Amino acid sequence: MKQLINIPNILTVIRILGAASLLAFVPGSLWFIVIYTVAGITDGLDGYIARKTDKVTVFGAKLDSAADLLFYGVMLICIFPVLWQLLPWSVWVLVAVVIAVRLCAYLVVAVRFHRFSASHTWMNKTTGAFLFAVPYLIATPVAVGYCWAVAVVALVASCEELLIHLLKKQYDGNTKTVLSLFTNK
Repeated sequence: MKQLINIPNILTVIRILGAASLLAFVPGSLWFIVIYTVAGITDGLDGYIARKTDKVTVFGAKLDSAADLLFYGVMLICIFPVLWQLLPWSVWVLVAVVIAVRLCAYLVVAVRFHRFSASHTWMNKTTGAFLFAVPYLIATPVAVGYCWAVAVVALVASCEELLIHLLKKQYDGNTKTVLSLFTNK
């Protein structure tokens, strides 16, 4: 039990509580932004601190994945309706393509390696960072252009992940870039 209670897992639980509490606030309101920011910071810190303090555990990784799923689900509930009204249909077509490519990547991993995986590539991390900024920019004049850029970055990330899973001979969810497949590292 003592191994389960550590700073990285406490940060992840804070993200879970923060994500759930976002449902009580209007997107863009002060409390929404404050809680959203704290949840985002804990997302960045939990894994970093776990690695630096040698507290990486299977439980921590699963807790982090659960927190991510909850956080993304809450964001869909809170932010999607606003984006649906704001963004032109062409952005949604691009988002649908991103989702299709991402699902293909997941299917390739399931068929080739008999598991589910969302890789931790640099492009996926970049996409996450870009997505994280959306609630801050949603009420600004740059919102539509920014969402276009996010969708393009997400498409590149999804295509890269699909390519990695197609080219890899063995499963490795920690491949950072497709370019590493062509080097001696």
